[in-house]
Amino acid sequence: MMRTLDGVLLFDKPFALSSNAALQKVRRLFQAEKAGHTGTLDPLATGLLPICFGEATKFASSLLEADKTYHASIRLGQTTTTGDAEGDTISICAVELNEEQVRSTLCNFVGEIQQVPPMYSAIKHQGRPLYEYIRKGETVVRASRSVMIHELILLSFESDLVEIRVRCSKGTYIRTLAEDIGMALGCGAYLQGLRRTAIGPFNLEDAHDFAQMESIDMLEREAYVLPPDSLLLDMPALDLDITQVTRIAQGQCLAVSDGLPDGRVRLYGPQCFVGVGDLVGQKLTPVRLTSGVAKIAACPGWVAATA
Repeated sequence: MMRTLDGVLLFDKPFALSSNAALQKVRRLFQAEKAGHTGTLDPLATGLLPICFGEATKFASSLLEADKTYHASIRLGQTTTTGDAEGDTISICAVELNEEQVRSTLCNFVGEIQQVPPMYSAIKHQGRPLYEYIRKGETVVRASRSVMIHELILLSFESDLVEIRVRCSKGTYIRTLAEDIGMALGCGAYLQGLRRTAIGPFNLEDAHDFAQMESIDMLEREAYVLPPDSLLLDMPALDLDITQVTRIAQGQCLAVSDGLPDGRVRLYGPQCFVGVGDLVGQKLTPVRLTSGVAKIAACPGWVAATA
């Protein structure tokens, strides 16, 4: 029987499993009524896939916007139809490079760069994802777009294999980055392997794999689930009293003088996490609230009675 569960699980997605398939396996394991993931990983990629349960799904967009870090393996001297190891080989070229040439080329990809999204992606064109077109043998002209590469570090270089660490903005395609690096080196390349190691404040070291969770009981499993507000720790926190929580629950704006800068804030009542609001000129507007706050709106005395 499915049940209500709120929070965030840091999951280590295995190879060859789609993000949605991973989500459904984890949801069934926890018997959670509602779940969603934050940031798709291709089946051939592994690593950090935060899974949100219940109330946490309301605040998952913060991770979709967050920077991400990857460990990527790039095979030089070959190109493929998909830009990764799953595709058919298009071209083969001898690799005659040294480490200094590779390092110098990687430096050119740090900062704001332009990328053309790959055809094998879920980006929509006229309401359909691009991968549907390419599967029918059709190619769509894609506009380039700006992405930010904050960090690009060479971890190792041996013969025709390059290992890198990349920290980048949302919307960055590491497959495309691998192909573009290969083109800049003059030998072509494809993405051989990819492992996501961080999203925003979350790191792979704190994640759990399916076998690990399956081997323990439900109570131990639940200890791995972080509270919903762990998604929002980069926002300043604002504490509200019972009267303020009641007004926020009813959709009202508040005048506050807490000394916080303008922007989005986490909201807390006397007992719990309330949600997220916008603070502009000491005026607080509710943006997204937890469902528990609806009880306060329906019955303002509920908080005082349960405090």
